[in-house]
Amino acid sequence: MTTATELPTLHESVAYVGALGKATVADVLREARAAGRLALQPRCGVGSHPQMSTLLKDIERHAAPDVLSLTIDAHTRLGRFDHARSVLDRNPADLNGYPLVSHGWRRGRELNEAVRAPLEVRHGSPDARTLFRTAVAAGITSFEGGGISYNLPYSKDVPLERSLAAWREVDAACGELAELGLVVDRELFGTLTAVLMPPSVSLAVSVLEAVAAAREGVRCISVAYPQGGHAEQDVAALRAIPLLAARHLPAGVEVHAVLHEFMGVYPRERAHAEDLILYGALVARYGGATKLITKTYQEAYGIPDTRAIVDGLHLAARANSPLLAGWRLDEARIAEELAWLLAEVDALVAPVLDSRLGLHEAIAAAFADGTLDIPFSASRHARSAVIPGRARDGAIRILSTGALPLPRHLRDRNTDALRTRPTDLYEALTRDIDHFPRLFGEPNHRL
Repeated sequence: MTTATELPTLHESVAYVGALGKATVADVLREARAAGRLALQPRCGVGSHPQMSTLLKDIERHAAPDVLSLTIDAHTRLGRFDHARSVLDRNPADLNGYPLVSHGWRRGRELNEAVRAPLEVRHGSPDARTLFRTAVAAGITSFEGGGISYNLPYSKDVPLERSLAAWREVDAACGELAELGLVVDRELFGTLTAVLMPPSVSLAVSVLEAVAAAREGVRCISVAYPQGGHAEQDVAALRAIPLLAARHLPAGVEVHAVLHEFMGVYPRERAHAEDLILYGALVARYGGATKLITKTYQEAYGIPDTRAIVDGLHLAARANSPLLAGWRLDEARIAEELAWLLAEVDALVAPVLDSRLGLHEAIAAAFADGTLDIPFSASRHARSAVIPGRARDGAIRILSTGALPLPRHLRDRNTDALRTRPTDLYEALTRDIDHFPRLFGEPNHRL
């Protein structure tokens, strides 16, 4: 027996999911991969419980995505549950997501029971333990994040040791749930700061988080990669994920590649935005991704409405058409990119995995000395000495490698590709970040 605020035990939550009778996220991903079909998932989250329920049901009724999202508000992400409660009581519309902890696990179950598709919690918490326990009690079977990827892009001063320890408890709970018969999909946020993210940096962070999760007993891991905008480079990165999993994870861990459609500056014109959405979906299909996190034509203007979310899902679904089976990319170029990318990832993760320190201690030490690093981090616990750039062909390379332990030939390959860029760094980065609006000829996109 539980009260309104007490959480059910893990045994009770596993029994609830079984009695609910709907597929888990792991089930859905497994089925999609077996069918050779790209599973689709939108982002969505509002503060009001009735409006959240309506939003989920409307998206499912009109677009039938494979997985639905419960995007969490910023106060809950940072553990400020009292603030979330206060804003919720005053005006739920002032929240930028659904405050699951404040609403409680019983309302979470109401959302779960309102739709056919399984739910995933998407948030951004450096310490997600309370949110995770509430999500599990609600019967939610996928949980995004990690001790690196949900700390360094979002938080200014949370030590890595603290976030890694908190996420270790989340992963250990997933291991315990798996022993009880419920496999929770743990999706890793390789998107990181979402700005010109070098593929090798994204994948290196995901490899380390995946190894940490697998050691705690996680059985299903989704490795999310952010679309950079260069088709062959993005396809190579997605194809690298199963190879890296085979290299670094135990055989019994199920791994899925996930593509986040472009997370940077979006074109303002609807037609241009929709071109980019379809482009991302095709990259996901030909990269062998299991799942695509979709975007909308309203991305340049803020939080999209339901109609735009539905239209984005319908457009992305076109990538599953058999008419596109003959679409081909430059396979020789993809193979070349893949080889270079695997070499870069190995150079970044090997010193950490081979360290005499424990894995979590080695990760924190590597970020402290800059041998692991991410660009444009908000955190004091990453150097952000790595400076990326976009080469003339649109691929993302590393202009300044900081203290990353990349061998000379890998550093030279990156810098050689960027020799023709403007010499003014601010001008060059602005052009690179504005890549797609400029490509579509939207010179006034920042107005």
